[in-house]
Amino acid sequence: MNKIKMLLFVFTVFSFAGCQKAQKMGGETSVEKSSEEKTDLSAQEFSDKIKQNPDAIILDVRTPREFEDGHIANAVNMDINGNFESDISKLDKSKPILVYCLSGARSSSAVEILKNQGFKNIFHLDRGMMSWRSANLPETTNKAIAKKGMSMQDYQKMLQSDKLVLVDFYADWCAPCKKMEPYLKEISETMNDKVKVVRIDADANAELCKELKISPIPVFHLYQNNKLIWENTGFVPKETVVVKINLQ
Repeated sequence: MNKIKMLLFVFTVFSFAGCQKAQKMGGETSVEKSSEEKTDLSAQEFSDKIKQNPDAIILDVRTPREFEDGHIANAVNMDINGNFESDISKLDKSKPILVYCLSGARSSSAVEILKNQGFKNIFHLDRGMMSWRSANLPETTNKAIAKKGMSMQDYQKMLQSDKLVLVDFYADWCAPCKKMEPYLKEISETMNDKVKVVRIDADANAELCKELKISPIPVFHLYQNNKLIWENTGFVPKETVVVKINLQ
């Protein structure tokens, strides 16, 4: 009888210890999950993160020209297409770093490079300065007067045509834009009786893009009688564009 009691006691002790271990492991897992922090941030979240971390590094990876035309206050400019890896090696890895570009493509690449260089606390502005501007958040410029580019009134005048108007919002650094440029020139020449092709530099026309909610790029807008009849974001083959034009 004593042996049976002893066995029951040992079984109870081990069962209790096992439960305690399981609970502890479960607790650790739940804490670990809750400590995960979002790193791709909306414009407002990015702005809030800047306010919460006054010592953070705000990194603009666009070209110097883009940076001069308008950037987030206190940002440092290190062009990802320049000596980027050498430039970021001078930054303090212990500080949070908030990264952005115009539309999010270049800054996404920059995040990977920063990770490879040993940066840990990295936050990324989703859709870049385009989302920042769409949210009406403040920016500053290195110029006395910021370049505004085409006004909405000018844009509306441009659309007044007896032909279709195909508007291409592009940027010099945009790879898909460069890929589509040759066939746009071809369409402009071979189909000029039917369509007017207009290319608008998104960098030089930040205010217009903000008003039209152009984000990201490339973006095509096709108009007929001053009305938008088709739009496309991202790369699109020539054949698709030609079909859209010929359908009208």
